[in-house]
Amino acid sequence: MSRSIHRRTFLTAGAAAALAVAAPGAARAATGPRISTAFTLPGERTYPEGIALDPRTGDAYVGSFTTGAVYRAAAGSRTAQVFLPAGADGRDTANGLKADRAGRLWVIDSTAGIDVYDLRDRSLLARFDLPDGDSRFLNDLVITADGTAYATDSLRPLIYRVTPAEVVRARGGRAPLTARYDLSGALPPHPPSAYALNGITADRSGRLLFVVDMNGGGLYRVAVADGSVRHVTLHGGDLVHGDGLELAHGTLWVAHNASNTLTRWHLSPDGTSARLTRSLTDPALQIPTTLAHDHHGLLVVRSQFDKGGPMGPGTPRTPFTVARVTGM
Repeated sequence: MSRSIHRRTFLTAGAAAALAVAAPGAARAATGPRISTAFTLPGERTYPEGIALDPRTGDAYVGSFTTGAVYRAAAGSRTAQVFLPAGADGRDTANGLKADRAGRLWVIDSTAGIDVYDLRDRSLLARFDLPDGDSRFLNDLVITADGTAYATDSLRPLIYRVTPAEVVRARGGRAPLTARYDLSGALPPHPPSAYALNGITADRSGRLLFVVDMNGGGLYRVAVADGSVRHVTLHGGDLVHGDGLELAHGTLWVAHNASNTLTRWHLSPDGTSARLTRSLTDPALQIPTTLAHDHHGLLVVRSQFDKGGPMGPGTPRTPFTVARVTGM
């Protein structure tokens, strides 16, 4: 499937308007959430998609969906610089990004696989290739406590896995990317061309994964040990258009792209239920695709996919930016 249409499946104008109106807590009180600009990104057609925070330095890395470039904003900086240029290592899109405690940056190329870089010298450490054959669309990934990476496929109900040992074996070369969990028995039916699995996160122990079905609006818990899948009971709302996920200390934040919404949920200790505690809907979020949490609040990627990008015609507002949202 052409990348140029993948985001168009997210939205009809009527559906977006209905979601924006219906979103609980959309209006901001005097003490409610605040949106500002954290830093700007270079480029006239950047259309950012993913974000990663280096847990060692606080530096932020943002990927371009349309060029595959990766940008770095040093902690506290108001401007990002090119870290990996457009087309680096043959990559023409950069979706999910994560930085791990070993000093590596993981970058998804949606229809090709995952590239792993050394943050010190920007060298390519390994490439994990998607299998040939049927259409696939890698979307997001998470690194768990033991250094294992898990990535979602939006066209197939699969979660792929890369272990630390596999990174060592592939160092300097290529290796196949293999599926670890199949959620086809848990997800509700949807059209073959619809995008389903998207954002993924994990609990602190790394024993539980949580993944969103952006089409059906559900959240699913996957036990790493045995692959068992459980539908998380949501109280107070749903996760339709759910994109990036962030989980810390029992709080789950979700970016809902097409409705310009952020939601905050309290996740039960066993991960079987979640309760909506706050929601923010604001066009200033500019189609938020993902988010990251630090001690200042949330960093939210403003994709502007609806302004001449994958979701529709128009002209984006430049420079592209990453938002800072506080009070969520």
